[in-house]
Amino acid sequence: MDNLEAEPHGRRVIRAPRGKQINARGWQQEAAIRLLMNNLDPEVAKDPDNLIVYGGKGKAARNWESFDEIINMLKELYNDETLLIQSGKPVGAFKTTKYAPRVLISNAQIVPRWATDEIFWELERKGLTMFGQMTAGSWIYIGTQGILQGTYETLAAIARKEFSQGDLRGKWFLSSGLGEMGGAQPLAVTMNNGVGIIVEVDPSKIDRRLKDRYLDVRADSLDEALRMKDRALEEGKALSVGLLGNAATVFTGLANRNIVPDIVSDQTAAHDINIGYIPEGYDVGKAEEFRNSDPEKYRQEVYKSIVKETKAILRFRELGSKVFDYGNNLRTRALEGGLKNAFDIPGYVPAYIRDLFAVGSGPFRWVALSGEPDDIYKIDDAIIENFGYDEQLVKWLKLAKERVHFQGLPARICYAGYGLREKIGLMINDMVRKDILSAPVAIGRDHHDTGSVASPFRETEGMLDGSDAIADWPILNALLNASSGATWVSVHHGGGTGIGNSIHAGFVIVADGTADAEEKISRVLNADPGIGVIRHSDAGYRSSKSLIQRGVKFKTPYFRR
Repeated sequence: MDNLEAEPHGRRVIRAPRGKQINARGWQQEAAIRLLMNNLDPEVAKDPDNLIVYGGKGKAARNWESFDEIINMLKELYNDETLLIQSGKPVGAFKTTKYAPRVLISNAQIVPRWATDEIFWELERKGLTMFGQMTAGSWIYIGTQGILQGTYETLAAIARKEFSQGDLRGKWFLSSGLGEMGGAQPLAVTMNNGVGIIVEVDPSKIDRRLKDRYLDVRADSLDEALRMKDRALEEGKALSVGLLGNAATVFTGLANRNIVPDIVSDQTAAHDINIGYIPEGYDVGKAEEFRNSDPEKYRQEVYKSIVKETKAILRFRELGSKVFDYGNNLRTRALEGGLKNAFDIPGYVPAYIRDLFAVGSGPFRWVALSGEPDDIYKIDDAIIENFGYDEQLVKWLKLAKERVHFQGLPARICYAGYGLREKIGLMINDMVRKDILSAPVAIGRDHHDTGSVASPFRETEGMLDGSDAIADWPILNALLNASSGATWVSVHHGGGTGIGNSIHAGFVIVADGTADAEEKISRVLNADPGIGVIRHSDAGYRSSKSLIQRGVKFKTPYFRR
C-alpha cells in the first residue's frame, strides 16, 4: 500500500494512495482510507506526528494504534458492514446493509454537566476520548481551502452590505492568525480585491502561507506593513501582508495611533485557551516553555492578551471599523477574562452568512480520490458550463481554479444551495460513470453548514426565535443522512467554539459512477441541505419559507403556504 514514507529520524509520513487500484473491498471503504490518510498528509495537517489536523488539537484518530486498526478494519470491511468509531478509536464492525453507511463516527460526546474544558481534556489525557474538531475527526478536511470560500463569501457580503460595492477595492482588512483556518484570510481578501494585514506570531506559519501562495508578502514591523498597505491602496492593487507580531500588541498600537482599518476580525485558535493563543511578550518557543512550567499562570496571561486585543477591536468599532467575530470564541474568552462588553462585537454568521444558510447554501466540497488535479478542473469546467446562471458560483470557481493551491488530494469547495448540491453530485457521478474522471470522487461538506450544527456563539447565534442552543437539529441531520445512504456519517462536540459550546454533524458520500451511488447521492444531497431549510423555516426566516412554497422534494406540515 503506497501510503507510508520513512524519514531518517523515524517519523511516519502519511500520504493517501492515488490512482485506480484499491486496497479495500470497495470504493466506499477505499475513500475512507484515503481521506483519513489525507487528513494526516504533511501538506494538510498542522501536526501530523501527533495526529493533529487543525483547530487547536483537532485529531484524525485517537492514537497511532487506533489509526492503524482503523485502516486495517477498513481494508477488511465488507460492502454490507458498518464500522463504528468511538472518539477516534475503532470499536467494532456490524453486518448492516449495502445501503447503510460504511462508517459511523461519534467524537468528543460527553454528558452536558461534565462538558467543561477541565473535565474533557483530563479525559482526553487519559486516552478515553478525542477532540475531532469538525472535519479532522470526520475525515473530510481539505486544508486551508476548506475555510477559504467561507471567508471569501463573508468578505464579499461585507463589501455589499457595509460598503455598497461589489468587492473590497480601496478597503483594508486587519486580522490575526495564519494557522490552518486563519491562513485562508489573506487570499480571501485579495480574491475580493482588497488589502489585508494579518498578524501572526509564528514565523513558520507566515512562511508556509507564502510557500502555498495564500499570502503575498511578509513584514517584520508594523510600520513596514503599513507602508506596504498604503502603497497598495494608492495604486489600487490587491495585497496581503503577513505581519510577524502579537495581535494584542499590534491591534492596541494601531488603535492608540488612531489608524483605523475598514474591517477588523481575528482568526486565532482562541477557542483553545491552552495552545491556541500566544500571550503578549512571548514567541512560540518561550510560550511553550511557560505553558509547560506553569499552565495556570500561562492561561492567565493568555486571558490578559485576549482581553487587550478585544478592547482594541471594540475601540476600532467606535472609530468606524466594521468588526466581526469569526467564530473562534474570542468574545467568550474575553468575557471570561473580565471584559463585560465583548459581545458588542457582532458574530459573522448572523451579520453576513445567515442569508445563505437560510436557503440551504453552505460549504459543499468534493475530493478527487485519483489524486489527479485534472479531475477537479474538469468538474470546475462542467459546473461553469451547466450552471453558468449562478454568477457568484462561476466567479468563485474561476478564481479558485487560478489561485488555490491544492494540499494533499486535489479538492474543491463551493457554496451551493438546496437543489444545486444534488445536481452537482449527480453530474459528478455521471462523469465518473462515463470515465471523464479517472477515479471516483468523495463528496462532503464542513460541519459549519445550514442544518447540521448547534453553536450559539457561531452558526446559530441570534436565531430569530431564540433557538440558538437547540441541538436536536444536528442529531436529526446525522440520522437523516445515515438513513439516506451516506458513506460515512459523524456527530461531534465542541468544534469551532470549544467544549461545551457546540454539537455538529457531517457526512461523506462516494460518487463511484454506479446506479446505487446515483440513488444515494440524490437522497443525501436533497435531505442534507433540506433539513437546513426546515430548520431556518422553523426559526421564522422568510426566505426559507419562500423556498419551500416554491417547491421542494420533501414534506413539511407548517410552511407550505
